[in-house]
Amino acid sequence: MKHNMAYNQPILKYQNNKFIETTDCYVTEFPLKIMINGEEFATIICSPNNLRELVIGFIASEGVIIKKDEIKRITIDDSKGFAHIELTKIIDPNYKKYTQRMISSCCGKSREFYFNNDAATAKISHSKLKINPQQIISMMDKLHTESKTFKETGGLHNAAISDGDNFYEHRSDIGRHNALDKLYGHCIEYNIPIRNKVLIFSGRISSEILIKAAKIGVGIILSKSAPTNLAIDLADDLNITSVGFIRDGGFNVYSHSERIIRSD
Repeated sequence: MKHNMAYNQPILKYQNNKFIETTDCYVTEFPLKIMINGEEFATIICSPNNLRELVIGFIASEGVIIKKDEIKRITIDDSKGFAHIELTKIIDPNYKKYTQRMISSCCGKSREFYFNNDAATAKISHSKLKINPQQIISMMDKLHTESKTFKETGGLHNAAISDGDNFYEHRSDIGRHNALDKLYGHCIEYNIPIRNKVLIFSGRISSEILIKAAKIGVGIILSKSAPTNLAIDLADDLNITSVGFIRDGGFNVYSHSERIIRSD
């Protein structure tokens, strides 16, 4: 069953001191319940596209699987909103602890994690990739150009993963984490190496987004918006280059600038 990403619906609009009857386009909100080995694991509120990638990326980022071979079968029943996953292993019976809150530090540094699975799965980047300013601006321009449903609705987050040259994949979702999980799931599904890749993101770089980037394993994250202070502290600790405010031909580099090629 195919669900539309967006719908046109009649609305009453007030403009120029009068009401008019017109239509507006808004995004679809879709609940997807994830079942692992017959047990309910989580329910994700998402956009109804690339659901297989979303499921794979989500359970990988949650630490349920490490590699694709641990998945025996995935069945998506989008008519009822279920994803049934059969693993080749028994899931940790303490999986509910994955989302228990915690705050921890590492080696006296500023690193803070709010959930157990973040501390377990966020990786220090060993990326050797370096990119130049024009690549940064070009990747953000491409993300903006391909964000067609966002332009229609204003209701989606957009993300892409790229090597700065030839490889580029774009995904969108109502959930910012979901957009990144779809990209992660795509790379796992097709055995695409991630370390020397770049994440391009439409929203601000929060600590949650930075941790998600660390879980995926990239070394560079680009955004058209601002970062938060905790995100930058985490980026410093996790060896991730964070670049924000990419607009009008300029940008700010907030951490690990050694990956940005400078000609001056």
